[in-house]
Amino acid sequence: MSPYLHVLRTPHAVPMVLAAFIGRLPLSMVGLGCVLLVADETGSYGFGGAVAAAGAVTTAAAGPLLGRLADSIGQRRTLLPVTVVFAASGVAFLAAVKQDWPVWTVFLFAGLAGACIPPVSSMIRVRWTHLLRGTSRLPAALAMESVVDEFVFIVGPVLVTFLSTTGHSTSGVVTAFVLAVVGSVLFAAQHRTEPPPHGHESRNGPSAIRTPGIRVLFVVGAAVGAILGTLEIALVAFADEVDAMSLSGVLIAGLAVGSMASGIGWGTVHWQAPLNRRLAVVLVALTVLIVPLLLIESVWLMLPFVVVAGISLSPSLISSFTLAELLVPRSATTEAFTWIGTALGLGVAVGASLAGLVVDEYGANASFLVAIIPAGLAALVVAAFQRLLVVPAENAEAAEVMAG
Repeated sequence: MSPYLHVLRTPHAVPMVLAAFIGRLPLSMVGLGCVLLVADETGSYGFGGAVAAAGAVTTAAAGPLLGRLADSIGQRRTLLPVTVVFAASGVAFLAAVKQDWPVWTVFLFAGLAGACIPPVSSMIRVRWTHLLRGTSRLPAALAMESVVDEFVFIVGPVLVTFLSTTGHSTSGVVTAFVLAVVGSVLFAAQHRTEPPPHGHESRNGPSAIRTPGIRVLFVVGAAVGAILGTLEIALVAFADEVDAMSLSGVLIAGLAVGSMASGIGWGTVHWQAPLNRRLAVVLVALTVLIVPLLLIESVWLMLPFVVVAGISLSPSLISSFTLAELLVPRSATTEAFTWIGTALGLGVAVGASLAGLVVDEYGANASFLVAIIPAGLAALVVAAFQRLLVVPAENAEAAEVMAG
């Protein structure tokens, strides 16, 4: 754990990390909370799912725009007004659902809230790159953030489900909105860790997605998102098919535990291989490790294989974010990170949808193919376009320092 302790000893790091954790916890709560609220009020899970999907789409679409704005004018000047709009649209969304406003208003305010959900997760990664750029501590910091993301997506759904089903139906969504606002304001207040804005250079420079390597990493992000979305649906369906529905949460938690454990270990290793080759190897491993899930018929046998399958997830994202930081100019770092986040969100939505269709037609085990295909495609894309992921000469020295 020594690398992580060194990272947390960075001046002003602990308050920043705590504020970011509070601010990003709602990312895993808002969508599910909306489904539970709308279903309770209308009796339709389909309507609830459509509303949550609208929010997810606008989050994905607005992410790169907010990232570019933050690169240009600064994180605090971006975050505070966005948080105000998020809070206002959240209140309007609750009113629209509870007071039977026209259906279009429910989608409007859900979409607006989704577009303005504070992008704290991307912003803290940019802060770490600002604080630790060119040091061997940066990979550990990015690995730590991936582990925190995994933890958020374990705790958040459990918390919002408990609040929405044991108290008032609005409790889960309201808690998520409040946490997002409080966490974002606290995060914005950490001005001593904020990177300087890049002004004209960022505003008028080319978009990060025009960097060929970022387009390759977008594919990787979409693939990892599709894998996550697929496995969540497939594991629940598998547990239901083998009459062990009560253990579905254990299977999903096992996936996260494997990913978290590998993420923690990944940040402590001094790597010799270049980042682009590491990413290719990790994606090949991810593809291979999912294959056995097609054949398993016992829930207790499925659990260890799910944990093993999760081992390659965090390293895929850690390597992608690290490469993104090295491939683009400093003036486009936030935008580059948000493109990967956008890809993740879109991948989750597509993967979950396709997995559900396959489950209905062919059963739970067959739906694991929906995860294997994007993993394999991402591995092929990264292997075929290794030259696009070579770190530019001006950042080569920093890449060597980060590798240890």
